[in-house]
Amino acid sequence: MRVRFTKMQGAGNDFVVLDETRGRLGLSEAQYRFLADRHFGVGADQILSVRPAPSDAVDFEYVIHNADGGEVEHCGNGARCFVRYVRDKGLTDLNPVRVKVKNGEISLALNADSRVTVDMGAPVFDLERVPFDPAGLSPLPMGGFERWSLPLAGGDVAPVAVLSMGNPHAVLLVDNVDTAPVPTWGPQIESHRHFPSRVNAGFLQVIDRANVRLRVFERGAGETLACGTGACAAVVAGIRLGLLDARVDVQARGGVLTIAWQDNAAHDAPVYMTGPATSVFDGEIEVPELA
Repeated sequence: MRVRFTKMQGAGNDFVVLDETRGRLGLSEAQYRFLADRHFGVGADQILSVRPAPSDAVDFEYVIHNADGGEVEHCGNGARCFVRYVRDKGLTDLNPVRVKVKNGEISLALNADSRVTVDMGAPVFDLERVPFDPAGLSPLPMGGFERWSLPLAGGDVAPVAVLSMGNPHAVLLVDNVDTAPVPTWGPQIESHRHFPSRVNAGFLQVIDRANVRLRVFERGAGETLACGTGACAAVVAGIRLGLLDARVDVQARGGVLTIAWQDNAAHDAPVYMTGPATSVFDGEIEVPELA
């Protein structure tokens, strides 16, 4: 079948966006993998599907598939591209736009400076909901939070802060992201036995209380140029560990994201992410029949 698409990127995190507002394409996991393939398909970190609102409480449904074909709960950089897409394509003139994602709802707003702000919802710290299995591990208190020491190959240990931004994250403090063991530790953390649904592994370098650098090895995609939920998780973890203030610029390899989180006693305030969203090109591709 021939499929029309738009290629977009947010801070270097790139996407294939599909309009399913007039009908489902019915793609298989293998076909999503084909679209994401940088040699034989279009090439992308994730495939984003724009679908009609399933209820009057929202304006659209937002569905994300990783490059490995699996559906995931959330993608913050993709959310910014989502609202840019529905506005640019004339699918809505609303601002903000309310969107259903797999695990809830989010609000997306296009700003006067053309950047997009996303209400990412409140972080989740309940380990069962992340999900994270702490069996056999002991928490290491730091600030008002804790880290968990994950055993890795060769006797290495990764002390990670654990939380969810609608998808699971493990945040590791490093001295320098340029020399951090992302290629070797990233896959081990992603598939660690203590994370039953796998996890996104963030490597966080704190520059000062308002500036950080970040690399993320994403679940099902590998290292990407930027990860929106990863930036949110890293800043929230840094705030709770006592290292960061309430508004932080996150320098990813693909650009800068601004994350704001005003913590409270219940730790249930929403996280706001602001950053760019850009259309790259429109196209059409023949997608083969793949099981």
